[in-house]
Order: sequence, then structure tokens, then C-alpha cells
Amino acid sequence: MMQIRRGEERGHFNHGWLDTYHTFSFADYHDPNHMGFRTLRVINQDRLQPGTGFPTHGHRDMEIISYVLAGSLQHRDSMGNGSIIRAGDVQRMTAGTGVTHSEFNASRDEPVHFLQLWILPERRGLEPGYEQRHYAPEEKQGRLRLIASRDGRDGSVRIHQDANVYAALLAPAQEVTHSLPVGRAAWLQIARGSVALNEHPLKEGDGAAWTGNGELQIVGREASQILLFDLAG
Repeated sequence: MMQIRRGEERGHFNHGWLDTYHTFSFADYHDPNHMGFRTLRVINQDRLQPGTGFPTHGHRDMEIISYVLAGSLQHRDSMGNGSIIRAGDVQRMTAGTGVTHSEFNASRDEPVHFLQLWILPERRGLEPGYEQRHYAPEEKQGRLRLIASRDGRDGSVRIHQDANVYAALLAPAQEVTHSLPVGRAAWLQIARGSVALNEHPLKEGDGAAWTGNGELQIVGREASQILLFDLAG
């Protein structure tokens, strides 16, 4: 069974310095019908203006993944990490027992466009941790490239949950498929462009929940970028 979450139905706030869309309830946006999907708790699409960002703030008991689509993001945290996250980079931060961090647009001239993803951890009180990897476009073109998993296989970042996160770039008419075993569910998020999921059209900002076993067929309708979450029950 498939349920579509249209991009224009998401929570939206434009603060000038930050233009943000919330697929699920987050901060000042609350919708009891959209509190997350399985262990996937947050999908925020953020655009930060040059020289702006989120000052130091804290998190606990969450697996936080940042996926930069364009521009660059400057990260600092209480674990001593300081890095620049660029397009194609994936950053994983295990908040666990508690971390503080800041995220700023690393450019004084260009906006940064990124997705912030939160996944509930398998248990509370984990030791905080950090990991960052780069995935070149050719690794994702026309294929589902694993970027986050429980066991860190195939060069993916390691998350503390039974979830697999894939990224793909699709040209027009280019197709990828994913078989979903019994007992698992999937969420497809369209980061850019437009695709058809089992012949159902989806555009940038749209998401789709898939429950029940079967094969997901994703075909690019134009040049597109997608994220696919394969989640345990």
C-alpha cells in the first residue's frame, strides 16, 4: 500500500535567513497525522542564506543525518569535530547521551540547500559519535547507493537502527528497483526533480510511504535526486 505526502502539504516557514519545509512534525509545526514513519522521525528540507545558520544547540537520543544537495555547511560540535559538509557528503551524528552543535552556511556568497534526517535509535543512552563520508555522483547515477546502514556495509555511514538509507541520481527514463521484504516498509523522498514510483508521479518535495512486501520501481521523469529509506517494522 502506498500513501503520498505532497510537498506543498508539509509544514513551511520562511524566516528570511532560513526557508524550511517539514515533512513530519517538528519545532513549531505540529500535525498529529504526520509524526514520522516507523523509525524515521524527521525530514527537513532547509535552505540557509549566506552567512547564516543554527547557533549552538543540543540534541539527545537521535541519529541525525545531514545530506547536502548544493553549497556547503560548516559543522562544529561538543565532541571536538569541525568540518565542512559539501554536496554529496553525508554526515551522521549520534546524539546519544547528549551533544551540542552548530551548523552554518560555509559561504558568504551562496545559499546552502540540504536535508536533515532524524532516525530514532535502537536504544537510548548511546555514546555520542560522528562520521562523515563523500559519495561521488557516479556512485549514485542510475543506482541506489547505500549511504547509511546499521552495519556500515559497502562504505555507508553507521547508524544505530535497523534501517538502510539509499541515494540515487536519475536521468530522464532511467530506472532503479528495490525489493522490500515482508515486515519492512519504505519511504521515498524526492529531493530534486520528479519521478514515477510504480507509475505514480512524484515531484520535488513529495514523499511516499510504502508498506507491504513487493518491488518498488522508480523511474526518472526528469533529472532527479532521491532518497529511499528501507525500515524495519
